[in-house]
Amino acid sequence: MIVHNLNPVLIDLGFFQIKWYSIAYILGIVLGWFYASIIIKNNNNIITINRTDLEDLIIYLIFGIIFGGRLGYVFFYDPDYYIQNLSEIFKIWNGGMSFHGGLLGVAISTFIFAKINKKKFFELTDIISCVAPIGLFLGRIANFINGELFGKVSTLPWSVIFPAGGNLARHPSQIYEAILEGILLFVLINVFAIKRKMLKRAGFISGLFLILYSIFRIISENFREPDIHLGYIYKNISMGIILSIITLIFGLLIILFIKKNGKNNQNP
Repeated sequence: MIVHNLNPVLIDLGFFQIKWYSIAYILGIVLGWFYASIIIKNNNNIITINRTDLEDLIIYLIFGIIFGGRLGYVFFYDPDYYIQNLSEIFKIWNGGMSFHGGLLGVAISTFIFAKINKKKFFELTDIISCVAPIGLFLGRIANFINGELFGKVSTLPWSVIFPAGGNLARHPSQIYEAILEGILLFVLINVFAIKRKMLKRAGFISGLFLILYSIFRIISENFREPDIHLGYIYKNISMGIILSIITLIFGLLIILFIKKNGKNNQNP
């Protein structure tokens, strides 16, 4: 059994703080950009976007992640509170981000970028899917450091007592998610993308990402304590599970679309 005593603030100057959560976002974007650059360089025979396109896309993605993630949390997880406290919507530093909202924000911002710059939408989302697990891993580690989004009560030897979770040992569900949604998802997606050359079938990696992430998230949700203000939506089904089922369906539809229109989606 472990007692959580980590400080979510990395640097505190009194008038200014740097939190681990902020570092996770920044590091995730930087490492994601770096790895995406390598993928583009090593697959320039099947990928039409270049490094300049990637650098321009990053700006769109940052806005998509932040606004989508925040608005997703507001509407999916605590709409009643934010309707009564509209100014709190903009206080991102107080926490409250949703992966599924961020996913939607990234999809919209990528679509806008693709239309403006006449790029292939699925080609862009495939690259994003290859690097996204890096940010997911770092984000979940930051969740653990913050002592938030902890798991259900557990008697396992690696259980953790979180300050906000009462005097009860709980599953470190953030670590479970970091392993599944971060490490394992990264390995599987990149095996298909790089080793099995599936980047040449634009959209396949994007669909696979949605499917695998959803499966891993549903597994993790069974160990995770639901948001106290929301609880379970139906029996033992949380909002995270509902959103992941929807995401899973979209992933399957993309794969079916790619298979049905394989010739049209094959990169030159």
